[in-house]
Amino acid sequence: MAMTRDYQQPAVNIAPHPRASAALRPLIADVGRRSGEFPDFLANHVPMVLEAMGRLGASPERLREYGDHYNSVHAVPFPPPAGAPLSEDSWRSAIGQRSRETDLRDFFGDVVSRIGGDAAIRRYLPTLFPGVAASATHGLMRLAYACLRNDENEIGIALGYWAATYLAFPAVPGTGPSTTDPLSLVLEMPAEPSFRNITVSSTLLWKWIENMGTLPAFQALLGRLEPSDALLPQVRSASLVLYAATMSFEALHAVTGAHWLRLVGPHLDNPGELVARWWEVVLSLYTKLDMPALPDAETVDGWRALAVPPDAEIAAAAIASNDEHDHSLVFSAFEEFKLTGDPLYRVVAARRVGLID
Repeated sequence: MAMTRDYQQPAVNIAPHPRASAALRPLIADVGRRSGEFPDFLANHVPMVLEAMGRLGASPERLREYGDHYNSVHAVPFPPPAGAPLSEDSWRSAIGQRSRETDLRDFFGDVVSRIGGDAAIRRYLPTLFPGVAASATHGLMRLAYACLRNDENEIGIALGYWAATYLAFPAVPGTGPSTTDPLSLVLEMPAEPSFRNITVSSTLLWKWIENMGTLPAFQALLGRLEPSDALLPQVRSASLVLYAATMSFEALHAVTGAHWLRLVGPHLDNPGELVARWWEVVLSLYTKLDMPALPDAETVDGWRALAVPPDAEIAAAAIASNDEHDHSLVFSAFEEFKLTGDPLYRVVAARRVGLID
């Protein structure tokens, strides 16, 4: 399967609602006061998907309606009470503690107010790279949307959320050869018996990820993928094909995650290191899909040739949905299409919202 191809890069034909922009920032600031998760340990998507919906063309009325609906249906709480203030010397002691979400948000909010969001990400995020599975990678999502919007308040909140829900694989060296090819690790996995018939006593995505980190055969894969500037385009292409082949919840997060990495990358000195750690999370979820074979190039080209509805129709279907993953996938797919020109992004977007088979 070819990893990358060259396409023309036409625009996405969507007209944002003329009144949405002015409504979004205060609305996101309001909903952003709530916790990064709701019971039991599920990611609160609403600060991010409101931005996606706004850019897809949602009206201010629909944005407010969806925010109210989401917080009502999911009973999204406010963060836990503050404990003890954190300092430059002590903040690391609170990593991975959901009960310290407020303390971590306050710490990073103060950092951002002093040195700015870009400098805060550049200085502190490398410490959090290994824990990119935080809240099933939604810490990365929240930070990416904060970067997209250049929202200093949300950058502080996102860093605190990532730190509080930090989830890392064991710090063990992989036992195989290093590689620059992310697909080579995927192709190794189906032959490993311990990756079959895995049982996890939770439906939470991050619990599956956490469990994978306990398997010796999976630990042997860790640290083998070499960071580089070429890595993100490779994992972007592979993630899209995996999603097109499966249309699965897990692979959806690989497509959107590649977009989020692109948004955060300019704020990092070594973005390839984060991409490499994130790809290990994708590998852990590949087992949840029962490790399907990847389609050949001819099959993928056939999907690319499918007729799809106009962009505005796809966007409207996403906006009308109350499923946060519809907004997230369609927006990321359109943004990645604008970057790459790969028509497969339009195909998966139309499929996700039920406009084509």
